[in-house]
Amino acid sequence: MLTTKNFIPTTYSQTIEQGSFQWSAPSNIALVKYWGKKDNQIPANPSVSFTLNNCKTVTKLAFAKKENQDTFSFDLLFEGKPKEDFKPKIQKFLERIEIYLPFLKEYHFTIDTQNTFPHSSGIASSASGMAALAMNFMSLEKELNPEMTEAYFYQKASLLARLGSGSACRSIKGQVVVWGNQANIKGSSDLYGAEFPNAIHENFKNYQDTILLVDKGEKQVSSTVGHDLMHDHPYAERRFAQAHENLDKLTTIFESGNLEEFIKVVESEALTLHAMMMTSMPYFILMKPNTLQIINTIWKFRNETKIPVCFTLDAGANVHVLYPGNVSKKVLQFIKDELVDFCQNGQYICDEIGNGSIQLV
Repeated sequence: MLTTKNFIPTTYSQTIEQGSFQWSAPSNIALVKYWGKKDNQIPANPSVSFTLNNCKTVTKLAFAKKENQDTFSFDLLFEGKPKEDFKPKIQKFLERIEIYLPFLKEYHFTIDTQNTFPHSSGIASSASGMAALAMNFMSLEKELNPEMTEAYFYQKASLLARLGSGSACRSIKGQVVVWGNQANIKGSSDLYGAEFPNAIHENFKNYQDTILLVDKGEKQVSSTVGHDLMHDHPYAERRFAQAHENLDKLTTIFESGNLEEFIKVVESEALTLHAMMMTSMPYFILMKPNTLQIINTIWKFRNETKIPVCFTLDAGANVHVLYPGNVSKKVLQFIKDELVDFCQNGQYICDEIGNGSIQLV
């Protein structure tokens, strides 16, 4: 089994003075939720996600050797303009990953990043953003170590992304990614996200995710704080066990194509995530009244039409509407007719299951 020591390089065979890379990395939506973590961004329970396709971050990394190699040196641009308030997060990320990329202080970096989805849309960009940055850093390391294998490249990129934002490790590959040790899933690891290795039924190959933007404001409680509140949570141990159980159930469901059972697990996981928030100390609620309106409307529609549409939630008020591609027309009509009114400014984003990070330059 790989440990963190496997990802610490000794020497490099090549040198490079300057250059640039550009990668895109998508967001992802967890089906079994990760909530609660140990030291060094290790998850308290395993999770599994659909990698998305349209909601992504595009990041260009330019680098040049510098004389003073005592400190990290970087400029950060968001959509072409300096973004000073995000620099502390990048600084912390570089400090965390330096042991794995010992060349970081040798270069000045210009990080130019943009999202394909609206800024402050209420969609977390930390997963896609950190994944895209990790892919760029790994491209640089591959220049220094051309003998690196493809498997190592992607595993290490996921490990680095995890140190920036836990769920970012699930944005490196697609289409279904598991993160966290799970006994019956070969290759699963706490250290990085891995492509789900078991059989996946055709029912799940073209899954759609329409994201309803209920509240685009900043959350009153950050995910980092929420994760920390699981340390003394009265229901934490049972929740962690439940995640393992639900991942086992999904493994069977993915193989059988049972949409009814899929819906039960996914919706239960979403509500459990928010139940953990409501029962922590201090307690908090990230759902909004319109979130509940949407959930109830989806339940009513599904009950009346028998169309296999369901919802999931991240740590926020927005609702991800999940459904197979073959019912897209009916579900999108339903969204326009009955759900758009609950969205802020009527905004929603159509997405679908995707294949992970892509090198652009």
